[in-house]
Amino acid sequence: MAFPYIRTMGTEVDAFLGQLARHLRPEVKKLAGLLLQRLNGEFPELWENADIEVLTLEETAQHVTALLDLLESRPGAGVPEAPPAALDIARLYARRGIPVSRLLRAYRLGHLSLLEQLQAEAPRLTDDWHMINLATVRLVAIGFDYVDRSSEEVVAAYQEERDRLLQRRLALTDRASKRIGTTLDISRTAEELTEVCTEDFADLVTVDLLDSALDETGTGPPEALTQRRVAQRSVLDDCPESPLRVGGTHTYPDDSEPVRALTTGRSVLHHIAGTEMPTWVAPSESHGRVLRDLGLHSVLLVPLHARGEILGLVQFVRHRTSASFDDDDLLLAQEIVSRAAVSIDNARRYTHERSTALALQRTLLPRNTVKHAAVETATRYLPAGSRAGVGGDWYDVIPLSGARVALVVGDVVGHGLHAAATMGRLRTAVRAFADIDLMPDELLTHLDDVVIRMQREESAGEGETSATCLYAVYDPVSRRCSLASAGHVPPTVVTPSKISEALPEVPIGPPLGLGGLPFETAEFDLPEDSLLVLHTDGLIAGLTRDVDQGLATLRDVLTSAPDSLEEICDRLLGALLPGRPADDVALLVARTRALDPGHVATMDLPSDPAAVSGARRFASGVLATWGLDELSFTTELVVSELVTNAIRYGKSPVQLRLILQSTLTCEVSDASSTAPHLRRARIYDEGGRGLLLVAQCAERWGTRHGREGKVIWAEQALPADSASSGQVT
Repeated sequence: MAFPYIRTMGTEVDAFLGQLARHLRPEVKKLAGLLLQRLNGEFPELWENADIEVLTLEETAQHVTALLDLLESRPGAGVPEAPPAALDIARLYARRGIPVSRLLRAYRLGHLSLLEQLQAEAPRLTDDWHMINLATVRLVAIGFDYVDRSSEEVVAAYQEERDRLLQRRLALTDRASKRIGTTLDISRTAEELTEVCTEDFADLVTVDLLDSALDETGTGPPEALTQRRVAQRSVLDDCPESPLRVGGTHTYPDDSEPVRALTTGRSVLHHIAGTEMPTWVAPSESHGRVLRDLGLHSVLLVPLHARGEILGLVQFVRHRTSASFDDDDLLLAQEIVSRAAVSIDNARRYTHERSTALALQRTLLPRNTVKHAAVETATRYLPAGSRAGVGGDWYDVIPLSGARVALVVGDVVGHGLHAAATMGRLRTAVRAFADIDLMPDELLTHLDDVVIRMQREESAGEGETSATCLYAVYDPVSRRCSLASAGHVPPTVVTPSKISEALPEVPIGPPLGLGGLPFETAEFDLPEDSLLVLHTDGLIAGLTRDVDQGLATLRDVLTSAPDSLEEICDRLLGALLPGRPADDVALLVARTRALDPGHVATMDLPSDPAAVSGARRFASGVLATWGLDELSFTTELVVSELVTNAIRYGKSPVQLRLILQSTLTCEVSDASSTAPHLRRARIYDEGGRGLLLVAQCAERWGTRHGREGKVIWAEQALPADSASSGQVT
């Protein structure tokens, strides 16, 4: 606003204002102090710490100097720019989250106070009240022009800093979303949180989880507030701010801020003024001195809250940077922690489910290496090292009748508890089918039906059950191996002379669960001391390696295989899986043995009832040779009943075979596929008691069918002295 009479007297008024400015020049610091006293009560944030106080005094002095320079300059001079300290204060207000309106009010009050001081000094230079009035009007116009210009620059600096902070916070949020939760490991997820937030947000970050949240059994008391430090990171080496180390447990006082944050689920922004140091921050006097020396001034306490449950507490501490945490920082910390909490809860749930599935799977797998006269075995099971979870891989070694043994390896599609439970059901089914001595292809056909029934029982959310399986039977008497595959890779065979590049026509049938497609049994002879290596595809397939490369590596290892099967397993895993496997791995290595011909006795029998007595005499003579005379009576009875049944109800040829192994086995084979049935004869029946007598005399008995007939067998336990004398192989 301009006045004509001021313009006419402008020269005299400007000269008077210049004289006033020169008069007050030596009093700049005094004027600045008086202005700050005026602002002291209304703006306490200007004196919250020494740095702000010094900067505020410097800024006020610069404003006074700038206005005096403006008064002393010649008429028409432009309004000077805001002093550098004023821009620094604006940026400081922005960093501390103080509203810009507070800053502008401080400007108005400050400049009004300065104008009042200048007006009070004018009568000291002249008693011309007309000049004083004109100078006052002129002074008001110049002062408010200066305030307007300075305010524009200060607001611009404030907004620029706020934009920069917003960009930084957005960048921090973006980094947190990308870098936190990259694994399903609780500790690693917590470490990622501390790493991200100590880059340019906090000077110390700690992550504590409640013991009840880490309790995998879920039996921990929910009211217990004992916490475990799972991660912490500081901008200083060795983390001197925290007396607790990772893995340690601790509790806070009941009336402390952390406990209130945990019990209420509400975040806390706590400023530490002067030498005040709460006990929950510094539990000891020595630690308090360390924190005071570091200049710790503000703490954020943010509960880890996921899916309606409090998991723990994250602390953010500042001491190196002068800017304390503000409400915006608290909101930012809450957003980052909420994302981290979901990742930690996912990792916690995954760890619990994985541990449960792994425990279930290991319970369902054979606990000890099976000792069998037909084969020597070594096994390995490795769970997946990825976030996919425990799968449904399994292996088994099943003793069969006639000194034979079944070797099994399978893989259920999928991971987790469902896959592990399905594996247990399939392994039980395989053992049940093996107990009735099914051929490999027939066993897989029945197992395929089991999987199809399981599919029908499943809910829509469980996914479709499917599996692969390899079932092999080895006979140490004939040294013949029979096997069938349901979508599973064939075994690798190593004979004493060389590695078999390909087994004789081992057809791979469809995976289990498709139904309607046939399986085929392949048969081949194996020399004694041959190796059979059965495994799931996790051993040979990988993210950077195809199956053919894996098989080539496996064969290279087996080319120079040591005698120890355990060492063979270790070498295979070391060569094929140098790191944690991406998928579950089941490995079964078996070395074949041949039964000593001196422990097998065979007699071909004519289809004539008169041959029964000869069979009894043959059995008695063989037992005498083997030193088992005390088993002669029961053995002759078993042989008599089995041979009589075969001659009466079976077809030629009929054969009797005695096998001495860990038990004494009597086998009678014929060409008929009709299986006998155990029944109880009535009082006046003349027959029907044969198999009942066999069942009473033998520990186990049964029937197995082949391509050309059946075999009825019965096993008897050996006398203790015979077993201990080393006659059994």
